[in-house]
Amino acid sequence: MYRIEGYEFGVIIVNGVKYTRDIIILPSRVIDNWWRREGHKLYLEDLEKYGVFSEEFTHIVIGTGYHGYMKVTNEVIKELEKRGITYYIDITRKACAKFNEWSERGYKVVGAFHLTC
Repeated sequence: MYRIEGYEFGVIIVNGVKYTRDIIILPSRVIDNWWRREGHKLYLEDLEKYGVFSEEFTHIVIGTGYHGYMKVTNEVIKELEKRGITYYIDITRKACAKFNEWSERGYKVVGAFHLTC
């Protein structure tokens, strides 16, 4: 089980490991240095190309950055709804707290976190 132990602008600590690039936390692993087609937009392909949907999960948390500048496209929302995945989208600080909450409840949760902006 993954736990986010700290977050500040540009830095996230997961299970004792410090990351300074955007990350995706899957049930099976952490993807460091997560890149998107556009830095401040999240498209479906930005999740698919990292194998997010090949994992089994019921919940996803998307952190939109320190100030919330990353926007999630409608195609992402529609795909999550089509798959029956519960989602939470907010600034990264709040998203980290939600990730921990859902993880502690035993949900299979994915986290996708933009660390700056």
